[in-house]
Amino acid sequence: MLAALARGRTVIENFSTGADCASTLDCLRRLGVGVERDRNTVRVEGTETDEGRRRFRPPTGALDCGNSGTTMRLLAGLLAAQNFAVVLKGDASLSSRPMRRIIEPLELMGARVSSAQGHAPLTIEGRSPLTSINYEPAVASAQVKSCVLLAGLGARGRTSIVERGAQTRDHTERMLAWLGAEVETTKTTDNHVEVHGDGRVEFHADAREEVYTASVVGPARLSARDIEVPGDISSAAFLLAAAAVLPGSDLTIEGVGLNPTRTEVLRALRRLGAGVQLENARERCNEPTGDVRVSNARSHAPPTANVLNDVVTANILSGAVVARLIDELPVLAVVGAHVRGGLEIRGARELRVKESDRIGAVVSNLRAMGARVEEFEDGLRVEGASKLRGARLQSYGDHRVAMAFTVAALAAEGETEIVGAEECVGISFPEFFNLLESVTER
Repeated sequence: MLAALARGRTVIENFSTGADCASTLDCLRRLGVGVERDRNTVRVEGTETDEGRRRFRPPTGALDCGNSGTTMRLLAGLLAAQNFAVVLKGDASLSSRPMRRIIEPLELMGARVSSAQGHAPLTIEGRSPLTSINYEPAVASAQVKSCVLLAGLGARGRTSIVERGAQTRDHTERMLAWLGAEVETTKTTDNHVEVHGDGRVEFHADAREEVYTASVVGPARLSARDIEVPGDISSAAFLLAAAAVLPGSDLTIEGVGLNPTRTEVLRALRRLGAGVQLENARERCNEPTGDVRVSNARSHAPPTANVLNDVVTANILSGAVVARLIDELPVLAVVGAHVRGGLEIRGARELRVKESDRIGAVVSNLRAMGARVEEFEDGLRVEGASKLRGARLQSYGDHRVAMAFTVAALAAEGETEIVGAEECVGISFPEFFNLLESVTER
């Protein structure tokens, strides 16, 4: 999307084969952007002219974002600064996901957005230039942050977005800086603010929290630069988790993105007892990258031993770390079933409104495999050192649920069937099953 806003041609290497990223390319083509793809290489002809104008073309019909919340939410920000109306639609899953979280800031900036009671399809009537804002979302979300920053590229002045307690992933800020935008990120401390479900806001003068602010100055001009995309750590997490729970495992994945807003999963695996090492650290295109090696802590134990550690107190993931683990929580719950003391996840209500209700899906599938699990509105608690057994499970049409329980099935006794797994895994990681089989000894 940023390459489409830039002046000149951008060549992107290691582009994902997932359906979500293909949805983004299709939408850009429909907007008149020149896009060529040859396997994992994508070439994008930027639309910025010498005069600083951008030449997007009003599409014929709605833009189909497929299953991709990232495509819809970020594209909404990009299109808010265009002087034409456009409709964004998605599949049934995407059409059930909340969109008021981006509608509010875009309307504050001057765009008009209509929706189906806060859900897709969205009709965006853009305006140029937009009005810059200082915005603090109610829910920590990198997609909301990126949506506002993309809209801020087409606004007059400084657009800022504030995050309390936890900084969400910052790939957009890094890529904006790589392409020449005026971007600033700051960290301060302030009194803790609690937002209640009924809309009440409570200030706690005796408690302090970190406050992160990301800002961009518009109207911005971007210059094309070639980009090499690092390996996605959220996809790698499933292979790393498999290595963590299977006795005797020792797996290295090369070229993984090690952005500090994304590596909480490595710290979580370490806390749960896995051996985790980082090797060959380097930086590519403003993103830290390296190789990740994970081994089962009981790699020299008898083959029947599949318990990661000897901790007898419960392990808890809650608070600020949850926002940094939101995509990895389903597979970490699976790992938690193999940890003495189990694992408790709290403050993760956002999982209820992903591609599926991921809390309900994880609880249901773990129980089907014989684990003892307690469900909460904002999380779950799984009893550790469980002996999982093969079962017939549901993917719920959710790629991360399907991959998480493929990992669970590897460590279970007996055969497991995951209904609909192959169809939905292609959303983000079409190579998953072949790649997992290639590194799994039988």
